[in-house]
Amino acid sequence: MDFSKIVGAINGINEISTLCKMVKDIIKSCWSGIREQELQDKVMKLENDLERFRDILPAMYNLIDRAEWTIHKDHVPELLLKLKDAVYDAEDLLDELKWHELKVAMEGSANKSPLIDFLDSVIQGSFNKVSGTYEKLNNVSSLLEKMGLHEVTQHFDKSFRPETTSFPTETEMFGRDNELEQVMQSLGVPAKGSRVLSKRKKPSSAINASPSTSKTKQHNGTQMSDESGITCIPVLPIYGIGGVGKTTLAQHICHDSRVMSHFDPIIWICVSDDFDVKRLTKEAIQSCSTKEADNLDYLQRALSEEVMNKRLLIILDDMWGDVLRESGHCWKRFCAPLTNALQGSMMLVTTRSPDVAREVQTMEPIRLEGLQDDVFWDFFKLCAFGSKNSENYPELVHIGKSIVQKLKGVPLAAKTLGRLLRMSLDTEYWNRILKSELWELKQNNTEILPALRLSYLYLPTHLKRCFSFCAVYPKDHKFEEDNLAEIWIAEGFVQPEGNTLILDTGKQYFEDLVNRSFFQSVGGNKHVMICCMTWHN
Repeated sequence: MDFSKIVGAINGINEISTLCKMVKDIIKSCWSGIREQELQDKVMKLENDLERFRDILPAMYNLIDRAEWTIHKDHVPELLLKLKDAVYDAEDLLDELKWHELKVAMEGSANKSPLIDFLDSVIQGSFNKVSGTYEKLNNVSSLLEKMGLHEVTQHFDKSFRPETTSFPTETEMFGRDNELEQVMQSLGVPAKGSRVLSKRKKPSSAINASPSTSKTKQHNGTQMSDESGITCIPVLPIYGIGGVGKTTLAQHICHDSRVMSHFDPIIWICVSDDFDVKRLTKEAIQSCSTKEADNLDYLQRALSEEVMNKRLLIILDDMWGDVLRESGHCWKRFCAPLTNALQGSMMLVTTRSPDVAREVQTMEPIRLEGLQDDVFWDFFKLCAFGSKNSENYPELVHIGKSIVQKLKGVPLAAKTLGRLLRMSLDTEYWNRILKSELWELKQNNTEILPALRLSYLYLPTHLKRCFSFCAVYPKDHKFEEDNLAEIWIAEGFVQPEGNTLILDTGKQYFEDLVNRSFFQSVGGNKHVMICCMTWHN
């Protein structure tokens, strides 16, 4: 974890010795005897306590990060809140220290006034809280450590991240006709009514193969045309915010009759946040045969044989940044056996991350946006009323349309709120849901809040700080890129990177959050955004 991007104030601790030495000299020149010793002791204690902050804060940031991954467990939310409060108190003290340092630097060491002000703050001001804040950090962190958080790995709990399969959980898909046809074209699936090509290519015999017209290769004693192989499998990513319907779209593609006629085999693998080449290769083989082994080399050869001379469609659902580790070598190792497949084979990847889509793509990715207003309203009515007919509930329709405006066209959000609303078709109950914050509503593990939280958890720590800060603004506040970047800089959330201007670095933070779908543009203006997750931050 890059702690230099978390908070700049901690750097000021390294200069505390110089400031304290100057204050000690002031004390020596102005007081003597017992009073002098009392003041010297106070300054020395402050110096020691601030150095303890320097030592403990990086571990506290790490602990916060680990605790957020287990926030669904008992007592963790309350302790996490207390830990964050203690860390923020420590940061405020460090910010004040930095202010005193800058004041001394600006007004000059010959001027005793800023040093006297600092001494006053040590004796009876805010720095009296340093010891108490340190103890609070220690106590809360000890409680979290006793709960086993020092062993927590950054993977989402499987009970909150259920495995997906190729079978559609939604019998009807709303408003995705254009995206479906776009995917079909990219996959090379014949249009309706077109002649279906063979899903296999027969081995060419040595008699019929002409050395001048066809290169050949040997595989298990069989001579085959090189034209049947592929240098790399084409990859089509579908990306978008959590809950927008990427998996649902992929499931319906798997079960489309045209796709089933065009590809064989069709392999579905739920990747999640653990891109383990051996596990994924094993699952791909098990989709095609009953072979079992645990040796990666054997597994890769077995997979290569299973897909040889077949037009393959492989779907990797819910892929995260873990796929990019080792500079992309994990991804290359997984894809290597697939080059034995027939020309026309394809891979479909669903991911929330535009970076993942960009890195694995061999063709232009498809970004899945929220549903259009009219389609989304029809879907919401089905979730909330059990049918698209809502004529019997005119008052609830009015409330429902206000709720829909908050949901940004995200189908999973409509399902989550629809389930809650359907429990009671009562005006007072619906109004209460309308006025509630999402985190106040009881939800199942697979619903929208856990889905949104997962996107937040996978943010780098410095972006978490920047995004969380946006919660101080009212809902639907319009954020201007330059203004928000300057505020982040002033808060110490943005740190210089080489020769890059710090404002440009702050703007890059903003762009990173936009690319991850945490903000969306207002009126097409890419520099003015509203928060897409106002119910999450």
